Amino acid sequence: MKSQTEKAAIFRALHERDHAFIIPNPWDLGTAKMLEALGFEALATTSAGFAQSIGKADGAVDRDTMLAHAAQLAAATNLPVSADLENGYADEPAGVAETVRLAAAAGLAGCSIEDLPAGRAGEPYDLAFAAERIAAAAKAVRALPFAFTLTARAENYIADRPDLADTIARLQAYQEAGADVLYAPGLRSADDIAAVVRAVDRPVNVLMGLPGVTLTLADLSALGVRRVSIGSALSSLAYRTAQCAAKEMHDRGVFTELTRK
Repeated sequence: MKSQTEKAAIFRALHERDHAFIIPNPWDLGTAKMLEALGFEALATTSAGFAQSIGKADGAVDRDTMLAHAAQLAAATNLPVSADLENGYADEPAGVAETVRLAAAAGLAGCSIEDLPAGRAGEPYDLAFAAERIAAAAKAVRALPFAFTLTARAENYIADRPDLADTIARLQAYQEAGADVLYAPGLRSADDIAAVVRAVDRPVNVLMGLPGVTLTLADLSALGVRRVSIGSALSSLAYRTAQCAAKEMHDRGVFTELTRK
């Protein structure tokens, strides 16, 4: 099994290539091992997918439980694992920094921090305060003895605030605060994605699996994207498929969905 230092170095190097890589999001040990066996190069946790797997809503899982889950995934695979750590489980910068230190101690190669307060309600943090939070996280990262990768997320589009100019301003501020990777989940058009990539000089992560978005990995690479994640899309697909089969069994007493290829 590779050491944490080796995994972290591999993860950082993936972002430095001239094309994008897919970082799929397992929600349990079985899916982590399946994705590793398929040949993916890195994995990222999904807060929503894991919460659903233990019967909770996204945002309802506490820090200790989420970090324990992430640590299990990191220990179970030879791939680098980055954790979706929501808003860092804290509002104040010091709390975010502590979460990052705990993530490193859990064996992770990186993590992401959102600029939306817990509960995903309302507006993102004030920009200056949000940048302070990332700066505190970055300071904690720089004190580590290995290349832990910090991803800063601008949640405007997730919060139903499709403001491209503000999103870019936020990502630029997080870049200056020390983030290694920048991420604005919810961007849907090639033009918007290209605008974000042009506006920053850090690797950009883009979320795929959005309804109606047909961009391919090759398309995203051509736009300058370096990392592609899918969030809870894979876990949601799995649960929808299981629900469809279960509903057919319950309502009609037949089993055709179970044998569908």
